[in-house]
Amino acid sequence: MNFFKTLFKTAPKLPPIDLSILGTDVHSHLIPAIDDGSKSLDDSIAMLKKFASLGYKKVITTPHVMSDFYRNSPETILGGLETVKAELNKQGITIEMEAAAEYYLEFHLSDLIKEKNVLTFGDNYVLFELSFSQEQPNVNEIVFELITEGYKPILAHVERYSFYNNDWKRIEEYRDRGVLLQMNLLSLTGHYGPQVKRMAEQLIDRDWIDLIGSDCHHFHHLELIDQMRTNPYLHKIAAKENLLNKSL
Repeated sequence: MNFFKTLFKTAPKLPPIDLSILGTDVHSHLIPAIDDGSKSLDDSIAMLKKFASLGYKKVITTPHVMSDFYRNSPETILGGLETVKAELNKQGITIEMEAAAEYYLEFHLSDLIKEKNVLTFGDNYVLFELSFSQEQPNVNEIVFELITEGYKPILAHVERYSFYNNDWKRIEEYRDRGVLLQMNLLSLTGHYGPQVKRMAEQLIDRDWIDLIGSDCHHFHHLELIDQMRTNPYLHKIAAKENLLNKSL
């Protein structure tokens, strides 16, 4: 009996983590009605209140920029940012807010890089995402262009691309080129499926994640994050001293 108790002993439950340890969220969609995130100013404010209640001090929101679907520009993004910030100030909500973008990797991005028309955050960081169906053939060229122009590229939600599942050599190539890796907190909840969850855990175990983000599109995403605060992998990545969220 004692043998079986030892064999099937569960790990002790961790307390809910105070997300103030992260300081800043670096990936979200909180500007109303410009992409597939927040639908209204009320939605944006409700989500920002929840971020504050979870302990976040700052949110760097990152609307999609995608030529076929979300034709956002610095003007549309920064204009929307000012609208949300004005409402935060009006309601006395004490959370800092900035905006950059989540750039879909396409040929249009190359034009934006050449024109220096790219929104960055922190130390000239640029967040970009890939297609979920396959790796784009020009990804290495775009990464080279970003770095050559002085930008520091961040690959969004690396764990979610099924074609990189357990392809550690390819992911290490990104790291060797100077690409930083961002992971979604929601991946640790199983929200995107068990394969993505396992991939996120393995990336944390390898200490390959540089930033974590909510990728919050609506209030329910924040409820899921609130419910996962006992997750041991969240505790592990949050304890990482050089996690970039903490210095932004």
